[in-house]
Amino acid sequence: RLSDKEIKPCDACLSCRKTGECRIKDDFQEIFDKMTKADGIILASPVYFGSATPQIMALIHRAGYVSGAKGRIFENKVGGPIVIARRAGQNFTFAQMLFFFLHQGMIVPGSTYWNIAFGRDKGDVLKDEEGLATARNFARKMVWLIKKIKGF
Repeated sequence: RLSDKEIKPCDACLSCRKTGECRIKDDFQEIFDKMTKADGIILASPVYFGSATPQIMALIHRAGYVSGAKGRIFENKVGGPIVIARRAGQNFTFAQMLFFFLHQGMIVPGSTYWNIAFGRDKGDVLKDEEGLATARNFARKMVWLIKKIKGF
């Protein structure tokens, strides 16, 4: 949960190109390490003012730069975004986050619809049966694809 972490925004200093690590000291490295070890990556965000949260965008920007500095280490990993919105902004936010996965050369499986769900208050999303079914289908396809890629 990024809401429990401190992820400062990228300042595009490009020091990661020299050192292979982000110079900003916060919780980024812990999360980045988990992303690099994972077979698949799902990033989820609520919609804030028609966009992904500043925290998820800071993670995406910094992970993108550091991944590039390390030779595109997310290339051919499987992943994709999930977006939760109260009313609107989910399609833009979904596309905004999807660009990260595509730019990194990751494999993004489809689902029955875009990976979006609706809810405002904590727990509301659990009432969105179609959104939950779409997320489950996306997760199943991710697992299936990862197994195929790994030869299981």
